[in-house]
Amino acid sequence: MAEQGTDAQILDLVLLPLDFTTSALYHNTGQHTDFNRLVAMAEAADKLVFVVPEYNCSFPGVLKAFIDGLPYPGGIRGKKAALVGLSSGAQGGILPLNHLTDVLMYLGTAVLPQRVRLPFIDKHLTAEGTLTEPLYQQLLQEQVEQLLAF
Repeated sequence: MAEQGTDAQILDLVLLPLDFTTSALYHNTGQHTDFNRLVAMAEAADKLVFVVPEYNCSFPGVLKAFIDGLPYPGGIRGKKAALVGLSSGAQGGILPLNHLTDVLMYLGTAVLPQRVRLPFIDKHLTAEGTLTEPLYQQLLQEQVEQLLAF
């Protein structure tokens, strides 16, 4: 995004409060300051990029719980999203991307058709977070360009 001259923020689910499923969702909606700050980031974004690891043939439950905590209707309704799947296997996270696409479309979030899959990510990602596979870098760059035009 920076190479395209576009500002971006990272909303890392590691920052979610440990107790958010009991302290910020359902009857506690709007009552957890730290959770609300992350929700506000998602709501303020024009476009979203989900980087999704494969977990038990789907996406991680913490992502679903975060999405469930977003205001409905609203939250990310009407936004546009790009999806990147990661896996240590050969399919590159296609199952999580399919599941997440269904959830996002239900919420009224348009999903960019070009979903990037990064198989065998453990072999192509350094400990510092650098991708070593030129094809992956190219696919991500093309996706960014398409997302900005989406």
